[in-house]
Formats: sequence, structure tokens, C-alpha cells
Amino acid sequence: MGSDAVHQVLDAELLAASERRGGEPARVLDVGGGSGVWSVPLAAAGCLVTVVEPSPNALATLHRRAEDAGVADRIVAVQGDTDALGDLVPAGEADVVLGHGLLEIVDDASAALSALATAAAPGGAVSVLVANRYGAVLHRALAGRLVEARRLLDDDTGQLAASGEKVQRRFDAAELDLLLVGAGLVVEVLQGQGVFTDLVPASELDASPSAAEALQELELAAAGRSPLRDIAARLHALARRPH
Repeated sequence: MGSDAVHQVLDAELLAASERRGGEPARVLDVGGGSGVWSVPLAAAGCLVTVVEPSPNALATLHRRAEDAGVADRIVAVQGDTDALGDLVPAGEADVVLGHGLLEIVDDASAALSALATAAAPGGAVSVLVANRYGAVLHRALAGRLVEARRLLDDDTGQLAASGEKVQRRFDAAELDLLLVGAGLVVEVLQGQGVFTDLVPASELDASPSAAEALQELELAAAGRSPLRDIAARLHALARRPH
């Protein structure tokens, strides 16, 4: 699917899930999956994917993408909200449950994460990708938006209040770990995505043919290393539901 640290962790988990199924396709549940940014590549890689998404427009785009990619037969789309997940999909059946870009926008992040955990099969995994509060502080400070940076740093939810942002909250690594453990999950991976990518000037990447590859290697090396992980644009966690 991809070559960054998030994709590498997911690729390994999906391969292990397929092996547990005796070579059958891994079953993925993508909650808040939108227009198929994750689900279509996963289906193209051979997974069977169910997408739960409240927006009919996003689901229409997902359908077009799946058709264009020739994977419509591997994707089931369900319209609905995360807080009704238990009524929309069977509990305990998904090998991997994705909640990418989800916990920032739901009303209750703890309840949403518990629903994701319930949907995972015993021994299955939950993958969450969230906006990182400290990454957002750093990026705004470097852009000269110092007042916004201070507001993000001081706000308990890592939100710019009254700004019209869709994001309702951002997380740091410790908060995300506590949420996952509180949902009854065992955290196996907690890493950053986008430690340097938004900080390297495009002119530097354009000036050298090898710069993009060097940046990719640097991102992979830094993804799991604190404190670099802790200032990434996003935090990624893979946590397992116990048997």
C-alpha cells in the first residue's frame, strides 16, 4: 500500500491476519472511512473491507473510486455514525479495525474507541491515526502564528476554540496510550507520522533527486523514537484486543 511507517505496520498486521485465516483475505473495518483513502488501497491489496461512514457524498465518492480501481466487489459500504457502530456491524469479527482521523471529530473519543475495540476479533488489532497536539503547536510556531501555538499548547483538548476547525481535539502520546488501555486494548505500536515532512522546504526536495528518498528514510527512522515521535504531525497506534 505504501512505504511510510504507518503502512509498514499495517502491511505486517494484515499479512499476519491472513495467515491466521489460513491464507484467506484479512477482514478490515474502516470506521469513518470517508471516500476510501484507506479502504480502496486495502481492497486492491486483497483485503475484504467494510466502510462505515455517515456522509452519503463521501460514500458516493468511495463507490466511484472502488469501481475505477476494480475492487467494488471487495468493499461493503454502510452509512452510519460511530456511536451506532454496534448496530451496524457484527461485534468481534474484524481482523483489523481502522479509526484514522476519527477520534478528533467524534463527540466522545473514549466511547468511540471502545466501539472500535468491540468490533475487533479477539486477537485482532485496532489502528488509530490522530492529530498530534505538539506537532500542531510546533508547526504554527514555525509559521509565525505564535498566538495560535500558545492557545493549542494551553487548551486541554488541543483545539483552537471558536476557530471553525472541524478538529474537536488533538492528542499527545500519553493521552492516546491511556485511551487505548482504557478501551481494554494492549498497545503494541505508538509512533509518529510526518515528523519532518511538513518542515522540509519544497525547494530543498526539488533541488536534489535523492532528497525525497532521504526524507522517507529519515521519517522511518524517527517514527518510533521519542521525542521526535512526539512532535510528529500525527500519532499512529496499533493496539490488540486480547483473546
